[in-house]
Amino acid sequence: MTTATAPDYALPALGGRYYFLLRRLHSLTGIVFGGYLIVHLLINATIAQGGRVYQTQVQKIHDLPLLPVIEWTFIYLPILFHTVYGIWITFTGQPNVDRYPYVRNWGYVAQRVSAILIAVFMLFHILSLKYGLFGTNLSFDPHHALATVGRHFDHWWAVILIYPIFILASCYHLAYGFWQAAITWGLTISSAAQRRWGMACAGLFVLTFVAGMIALIAGAKLDWEKLPVRPEVAHGS
Repeated sequence: MTTATAPDYALPALGGRYYFLLRRLHSLTGIVFGGYLIVHLLINATIAQGGRVYQTQVQKIHDLPLLPVIEWTFIYLPILFHTVYGIWITFTGQPNVDRYPYVRNWGYVAQRVSAILIAVFMLFHILSLKYGLFGTNLSFDPHHALATVGRHFDHWWAVILIYPIFILASCYHLAYGFWQAAITWGLTISSAAQRRWGMACAGLFVLTFVAGMIALIAGAKLDWEKLPVRPEVAHGS
């Protein structure tokens, strides 16, 4: 069983006859967004390996030529479109879990709830880390990556209340979104194929959630005031 989304008469509100194209673009940008999230969480998990490893990974990213162009083309714009259109789908959709409480319908509802949570979290995450909107002690300095991660997580409310919830929501949204994308693009037609791909997506959820929690716990344990300005300085290189 599937769930109902916006009826045809509501389509002119956003896309009209281009509705099919917009839904495919939404799925495609979700895949791009998901790929970025996987890389992001795996890199963050290297915090547990120490400052040199994590700093090296961060430095590789920030040494890329034309980094702002890359970020806007492959990260910010896809995420922005996926988020805005996803919110519209959330508020115009017609979930029928009250009448048909099937697992897939509950998955749809959880996907929409996680979308709202992620939108709120990204706003906080980007504005605090990249722009220091909520105080410079929350902002991220790529040249002093480990120290600033420790400083960011030196707030009990971030470690206990905010990040675990949103890591869980992000990993679920990623895994369920990848499962849906395979159906959308006609890659898993049969029930057996959907079941096998579902197991793979469940594995992806576990992998990314564990990576996210490793990063969170390792970051929370850091005593950022005792960390060197740069990891290589501590090794005398």
